[in-house]
Amino acid sequence: MTPVLEISGLRKTYRSRKGARNALDGFDMVVEAGQVHGFLGPNGSGKTTTLRTLLGLIQPDGGRMTLLGREVPRHLPEVAGRVGAIVESPQFFGRFTAETTLSLLADAGGVDRGRVPEVLDLVGLRDRAKEKVKTYSLGMKQRLAVASALLKKPTLLILDEPANGLDPGGIREMRTLMRDLSASGMTVLLSSHILAEIQLICDSVTIISAGRRITAGSVAEVLARHDSGAVRVRLEPDTDQEEAARILREAGAQVTVETAGHLTVRDIAGPAQITRLLAQREIYLCELTPVAADLEDAFLELTGTAPVEGHHRQVDESALAAGQDGWGR
Repeated sequence: MTPVLEISGLRKTYRSRKGARNALDGFDMVVEAGQVHGFLGPNGSGKTTTLRTLLGLIQPDGGRMTLLGREVPRHLPEVAGRVGAIVESPQFFGRFTAETTLSLLADAGGVDRGRVPEVLDLVGLRDRAKEKVKTYSLGMKQRLAVASALLKKPTLLILDEPANGLDPGGIREMRTLMRDLSASGMTVLLSSHILAEIQLICDSVTIISAGRRITAGSVAEVLARHDSGAVRVRLEPDTDQEEAARILREAGAQVTVETAGHLTVRDIAGPAQITRLLAQREIYLCELTPVAADLEDAFLELTGTAPVEGHHRQVDESALAAGQDGWGR
């Protein structure tokens, strides 16, 4: 099956008085149909440049891109009607209601206005549809942005930080919505700094750093590549933690003394060796638990940078004017 999105060797260089900066340096990405695909990277890594280039808002310096089997930007007008997108933080007219905002967007995009209450219901705004957008919280504006991207029932939905400003309940609802859209056959490309959510939502991920892809694959594959093999040990009450740690270190293990009664052990043959080494010294365990790798660990190891939750950026008004995708960001 042809990928819904494919990027090969994408390059973009920005030049200024300070010199040239390679925002994208031969970047590659593939998103298969029906997936929720996470697009991750530290600030300045090239994520937004990639998305804007895909949507025809930035001219690349080289490489090849396809959306829904058609090369872009050359054939973007042919597929734009099947792509919904939010890139960065869209702005709305504060004096308009959500219902009016979406109705105007529906008219502009040739979408039946009957779709408006459907998308408001999908994002949990139906009860607030007749209130002015200026009264909305940041999280509610994010929901409205997602609703606008869903108006034309896109085949591919591109979302940049859709959970920005949402409370924990709203994040859970957004997670459920993404999974439901995927189950209905829609493909979702999701950029986020909330890595725990990406791990819960996504089928696959691509991680970018300094304009290059540094890893890609299913979430399970990426985690397996970065499994540290660590084991968390809980000792019997009143056991000398430092003595237990010393014994394991003498055998070549890396040991971190955690909260009372707990050690994290790495670089050892396995739980059986931990048990044997300590039992020989009459130190006994209550629990041995493998420490599962998570996406944040993999991200930090690969990029050497910390993710930033709740990151917020200003809208680029020229992107709204482009209108390529319902919310042309």
